[in-house]
Amino acid sequence: MNKKIFQPVHLCRITILVSLIAMVSCKKYDYLGFTPGTGTPTISSVHTYLKTDTTTRYDTLYSYDAAGNLVTALREKQDSPYPFDSVTTSGNLGGYYVIYGTNLGNATSITFNGYPAYFNRALITDKSIVVQVPAKTPYFGSLATDSLVVHTLNGRAHFMFKILSPPPTVASYSNYNFSPSLASASQITLQGVGFVNVTAATLKGPGGVTGTTTIVSQNDSVLTLKFDATAATRGVLEFTYNDGGTPRTISATQELVNLDNTEPIFLDDPGPGWGSWSWGPSGTSTAQVKTGTASYATLFGGNSWWVNGFRNGGGGAGDGIVYSADYRFLSFWVHGGTADQTAYIEFGNEGFSNSNVNNVGNPFTIPAGKWTYIKIPIADLKWNTTATGWSAHSSERLNTVAFFMYQNTSDQQLYIDDLVLIK
Repeated sequence: MNKKIFQPVHLCRITILVSLIAMVSCKKYDYLGFTPGTGTPTISSVHTYLKTDTTTRYDTLYSYDAAGNLVTALREKQDSPYPFDSVTTSGNLGGYYVIYGTNLGNATSITFNGYPAYFNRALITDKSIVVQVPAKTPYFGSLATDSLVVHTLNGRAHFMFKILSPPPTVASYSNYNFSPSLASASQITLQGVGFVNVTAATLKGPGGVTGTTTIVSQNDSVLTLKFDATAATRGVLEFTYNDGGTPRTISATQELVNLDNTEPIFLDDPGPGWGSWSWGPSGTSTAQVKTGTASYATLFGGNSWWVNGFRNGGGGAGDGIVYSADYRFLSFWVHGGTADQTAYIEFGNEGFSNSNVNNVGNPFTIPAGKWTYIKIPIADLKWNTTATGWSAHSSERLNTVAFFMYQNTSDQQLYIDDLVLIK
């Protein structure tokens, strides 16, 4: 009887299979350039990856004019990052950091205070990982556990790493005007980030004049301030905040206006000596209010070419506001109608022709259906639709501030609030 021997064939096949597995296991990490360790991961330290250079520097631009002459100009360079290696146990939202340790090569996830962070496997070795702290990482409250965790196929590593609170940063204001003397207009609510550590907010005005505020309520994203009486006409907010136990200050950029120290043309009512001077239906209204308790409602009829606004006294040579170089801005809020419109500011001391478009000056845009803040330097306003401003007519008084609209093909109901001159 003939016997068939199968075992050598089996052994051959097993040998080939083992060889293939070994080859695959060796090649599957080739794209990394290393083979990850199989032990429990550890974190020994965290380092900053880079810093931003905020030093002001300039490029010199060279060009030639029409006559062939060389012209040079300076262009400010943008802030740029540069390598910066420093051991740290805390980090900023959005900052890049390098995690050092062992057996990190097969990391599957990284979290800061439980929030997952993106990382690029091309920036991993078995001893280091480059990672960015997510912008939404919790940095205060019960979720701020100061925990950095690297999860791998072989376990996880913990490290105490504090996420620093960002400095107070304002994204929006409920109003750009305030009135300490009027309870309904003495507060402004700010929305943004980093408000949880704010301890004080001060108004910094021109000439070193300051004003104080009281914090009414605050959380990290909303801060409500009550403004105290002050001689400041306008200014920006300077926040004092706690940065990991160190008090610091930072200033906002939006200028706020103290209505109590302005020259009012209309607040809740027309200012002293001022009254309605309008061709279309106009008057005090509570239908739409930006500040205080009332606004000025004024209707511009479709294709009507109406001038609506305010006049001081009878509009005579002795009526109105005496010129002063201290007046810096004309400012107001306007609530738009049913469609975006272009309107014009009639600024001077006499009536205005509404029949000649060429006489119209001082245009501004009114978006539909919302409040828009308008603040125009007095120096930019044309006086009585001339080519010059009030300073060229300094012997004359300002007694007419009105609005003209001629491109509206349908009725447009507008609301004006906080119409003032600002020093």
